[in-house]
Amino acid sequence: MNFTRRDILKAGCGFALTSLGSVTAYAQKPAQKPDPYADGILIDGAPPLPQEGSFTVVVLPDTQHYSEKFPETYLAQTKWIVEQKQARHIASVLHLGDITNHSTRPEWEAAQKAMRQLDGHVPYFMVPGNHDYSENGRATDRTSLLSEYFPVAHYQDLPTFGGVYDKEPNRMENSFHRFSAGGRKFLVLGLEFGPRRDVVRWANEVVGKHRDHEVILITHAYMYYDDTRYDWKVYGNQQRWNPHAYGVAKATDDDVMDGTELWENLISRHENFILTLNGHVLGDGLGRLASQTPAGRDVHQILVNFQMRPRGGDGWLRLLEFRKDGGIVQSYDYSPVLNKRNESAQNQFEITVSPLIS
Repeated sequence: MNFTRRDILKAGCGFALTSLGSVTAYAQKPAQKPDPYADGILIDGAPPLPQEGSFTVVVLPDTQHYSEKFPETYLAQTKWIVEQKQARHIASVLHLGDITNHSTRPEWEAAQKAMRQLDGHVPYFMVPGNHDYSENGRATDRTSLLSEYFPVAHYQDLPTFGGVYDKEPNRMENSFHRFSAGGRKFLVLGLEFGPRRDVVRWANEVVGKHRDHEVILITHAYMYYDDTRYDWKVYGNQQRWNPHAYGVAKATDDDVMDGTELWENLISRHENFILTLNGHVLGDGLGRLASQTPAGRDVHQILVNFQMRPRGGDGWLRLLEFRKDGGIVQSYDYSPVLNKRNESAQNQFEITVSPLIS
């Protein structure tokens, strides 16, 4: 049985290649090793510096393989962010989950060391991915070492810290943060992998109290690589790695929400969401969708995940440049490890954020 490169790319995130039978043999004897950047347009050097009056939000997805095998890459990413803070007017860093691969203490220690390089320089906000839960990162329940290595006490006195899920005051899996940049006020809402119904209740209350803030949602699983949201009711296992397919759902009477459920039960109920960001999904790890709220505002939903690239991701970051006029956000993908940017249409693009309704 032959499998395409796309089939092999889709075989990750908790699924061993051996689960696809002959894929293992195929992978051992390829006719020709595929080019991992065949879909890219790689250009030497960093993206241009932001325009006057603009600022940058850095997106850091799926560091799981860096924490496990390539800690020097993780350290290089956060070091570069600190070095570029002034030149690029970096306002915050958003980690999209799968901080670790197997949720082992050495992996958490590597992640902590890399992220702590940002302390005192750039505020950073994090969410857990499925690999950050349970023994060996299997996501069979809600246990996680996240709050041990990134405790509430480390962040609660920072000016950006807003709070955590009201039923779990000592846990960081669900949190919100505020920052200001370019004369605008932002709220970053960070939600756990497959958020529970009561967590979504809390999230609605938080967003409702910040109607004058532009809201960015970060959560690990939301968009799929075919530019649609996760939708268990419609697609089931046709969309792989939906939160409903994990042990944590089976152990909690399916108390999880996927992308469509988050859209229906949270995002579309408010007129101040501007953006959602998630990692998690393989394939090409990229996707975009714009959906309208009842009032006709666009909410941009973006998937970005680089873990399938060589060496666990080759150090790629996504830089979102929020420009001064017109609500324009310019996206650039850059690797400080390779010192290259990717100018393909999937990696370098522009979106227009809808203004808040007065």
